[in-house]
Amino acid sequence: MSNEKSPDRIQRADSDALETAQAERVGRDFLWHYGRVTRLGSYDVLSETKDRRSVTILWESGGLSCQYGQISDDHWEILKMAFMSTGMISVLSDQTGEDWMYDLRFLEAVR
Repeated sequence: MSNEKSPDRIQRADSDALETAQAERVGRDFLWHYGRVTRLGSYDVLSETKDRRSVTILWESGGLSCQYGQISDDHWEILKMAFMSTGMISVLSDQTGEDWMYDLRFLEAVR
């Protein structure tokens, strides 16, 4: 077994330091955003489309986002987990304007 640290491991003293380390790994333009999943659903009206999932998120920094479709299976599982527990999620994004509200590349359920 090697004593070298794995590039996939981050060890920090507190959660704020961990979030900073995660953001540093993906790039300096990435910021954390926090929100609460307030609605989660699937709509038959959109039956012509493959993905009928929808999510509504109330963001701590202000604003509300509603996304219909284009939610992957992995993202859907994280959103469901958050909705069934605390409702809280965090998103790490480098998108500008309000585009970060729909950027689910780095999505976490928060306890």
